[in-house]
Amino acid sequence: MSEQINNNDLKPLTQWVNLQQPLAFDDYCQAGGYQGAKIALLQHQPNEVLEIVKNSGLKGRGGAGFPTGMKWSFVPMFAEGDEDAPDNKYLVANADEMEPGTFKDRLLLEGAPHQLVEAMIIAAYTIGANKAYIFLRGEYHLAAKRLQQAIGEAYQNHWLGGNIQASKFCLDLYVHTSAGRYICGEETALINALEGKRANPRAKPPFPQVSGLFGKPTIVNNVETLCNLPHILKNGIEWFQGIAPNSDAGSKIYGACGRVKNPGLWELPMGATLREVLYQHAGGMQDGLQFRGLLPGGASTDFLVAEHLDTPMDYDSIAKVGSRLGTGGLIVLDDKNCPVAMVLNLLRFFAQESCGWCTPCRDGTPWAVEVLARIEHGQGKKEDLDTLEKLCDFMWIGKTYCALAPGAVEPLRSALKYFHDDFLQHIEHGCCHYDPASIAKRTKIAQSHIQHNNAANSSMAGQ
Repeated sequence: MSEQINNNDLKPLTQWVNLQQPLAFDDYCQAGGYQGAKIALLQHQPNEVLEIVKNSGLKGRGGAGFPTGMKWSFVPMFAEGDEDAPDNKYLVANADEMEPGTFKDRLLLEGAPHQLVEAMIIAAYTIGANKAYIFLRGEYHLAAKRLQQAIGEAYQNHWLGGNIQASKFCLDLYVHTSAGRYICGEETALINALEGKRANPRAKPPFPQVSGLFGKPTIVNNVETLCNLPHILKNGIEWFQGIAPNSDAGSKIYGACGRVKNPGLWELPMGATLREVLYQHAGGMQDGLQFRGLLPGGASTDFLVAEHLDTPMDYDSIAKVGSRLGTGGLIVLDDKNCPVAMVLNLLRFFAQESCGWCTPCRDGTPWAVEVLARIEHGQGKKEDLDTLEKLCDFMWIGKTYCALAPGAVEPLRSALKYFHDDFLQHIEHGCCHYDPASIAKRTKIAQSHIQHNNAANSSMAGQ
């Protein structure tokens, strides 16, 4: 029994996950659910809960790693009866999980929907929000069904609606199914989409904490971030920090995909090394394959290679070796797949998903695709490598409206660094090291994409 308790202490986020049949309301409460919300609402004032979250050291699990309590503290608070108080404040759970190589939130949404509902009650109470939305990826049909059921049960048992649990706190919670664009991962683009507008990012300031959804104070948090709240309130700050005493606080759901023996998800203490995730949990490379590199936090992060495998997977450690923790989902590259083709595939995705709002992203991503496609099918020149380097600078941080373009070039700029010989092989020999016989097929695909991009650019120029 003690082993099970220790296991749950280290894996709070997934201890209630059941993908076959998630816990219904009564079973969730019997397992310890809604205890954190009860502690928050009945034993603490909102400012006290805010201090608990601040002191816990919880950081955003959506990619940026910004301290959650600090983000909440930017929301203006008002005394009861204050004439300047807004009619509404909003809380939004970002469940639009569109990052390639990332599927951690789906596990929580489908396997423990009541955990997210409870978490949103705690967060909304803390910031004074009376309306909350779960902005859900459109393809997550099962998650939508299970969330609606959990929300209905929460209303029936007085955890949502008016005067929750005989308190003065009121909250209505809705599921909003996204139309589906990668740009909605950017919080202001998400807010625009939630308002029924085109999903373009907004200028900041004003920041959403002050003027967000419908011009009112708004907090947008990732699903995994929010799901930590019930456990922090129930078990305390010291417990949360003790899960990973030598790293960022708490646990993290790490994932791995690619040609590994055991692709999947694992909740581990923050700071588990890349080697541990890749070899101990993902089982290492499939038979006959060798490791070449990986993207540590989804598609919009820089490649890391063998020399980095002992790096702890926390925000500062990954940053020190030149990448980002991101979502913690490893995309693993083996020695039988071409890094040039992999990067081209990723850039095609980002070019398609660009909202077109700013020039570097709108024009830079398809330009990078065009250059990479030439290199991939054997028509590249050495000068193309200089062009790609310049494009990486053209689309870097501070030169675009949001982080989509900088994220898009992270795998490109790091591939140019670590896999330079592969690019030269394409340019000098017209093929890659891996599968020269497939060059004709890749040529046809690449030429098709070049024609598509040229047609799109001509159409845009006509507008």
